[in-house]
Amino acid sequence: MNKSTKALLIIVISFAIYFVLDDIFFKEIRKWFFDLTNQLGISHILSYLITGIPLFIGTLLIGKRMDFFQNLGLDKSIIKGFLFALACTFPMYIGFSVIFEFNPNIKINTILIGVISAGFFEELYYRGFLFGLPFRKTKLGFILSVFFGALYFGLLHLYQSTEFSELLGIFLITFLGGILFAWVYSEWNFNIWVPVFLHMLMNLAWELFSVSDNALGGIYSNVFRFLTIALVIILTVLYKKRNGIKLTVNKKTLLLQKEN
Repeated sequence: MNKSTKALLIIVISFAIYFVLDDIFFKEIRKWFFDLTNQLGISHILSYLITGIPLFIGTLLIGKRMDFFQNLGLDKSIIKGFLFALACTFPMYIGFSVIFEFNPNIKINTILIGVISAGFFEELYYRGFLFGLPFRKTKLGFILSVFFGALYFGLLHLYQSTEFSELLGIFLITFLGGILFAWVYSEWNFNIWVPVFLHMLMNLAWELFSVSDNALGGIYSNVFRFLTIALVIILTVLYKKRNGIKLTVNKKTLLLQKEN
């Protein structure tokens, strides 16, 4: 078994174990932590850490222990990730503050669960592990590496509606969002903090203002969301062009990597 196949097998098995643990035990683990702490947001975060153990073990099995943080993109600049995300999400905050009312019912648990936990763990697990490791450690190209993670990311959000047209919209928005976050993760030298802060700040804008009850939103909210997406792409391309850096996702890395 070659190195690429072995890495892919470890990734698949690790994520399958995580999926089962998360599906069966997440709520029970969260309830146990809640009984200890009486704090739902903290319990949610701790439960994410526990169910993610198979992914951490898989990362260790693929590379050396000293490379653990590097393989998940955690070793890169937090400040650069935050500043880039802040610049890109600026239109959402300005636009939402003008059009929508401030949400007076926002609570600490909403921030801990819907912003911090969702932004950090979803990016770490789905982009850092499920996309990043196949793309970086196997011969799979961007499309093959990103598809399952983006699909799963989209399906995760379908609980937000039961109406077909709305379900389809929510799926497409989150599916394409998963691809965007994976792309920006790749292009910023696998700095996981870039998609983490983008995800957090986009979610925070959605929570701070009375925008929508689900991820789909309406016309006005999507105008400013698409402005943010445009900035993410344009600023990334300009940054790489100015610094003479080739795009990571290109015709040589699209389906199968010719240079790995």
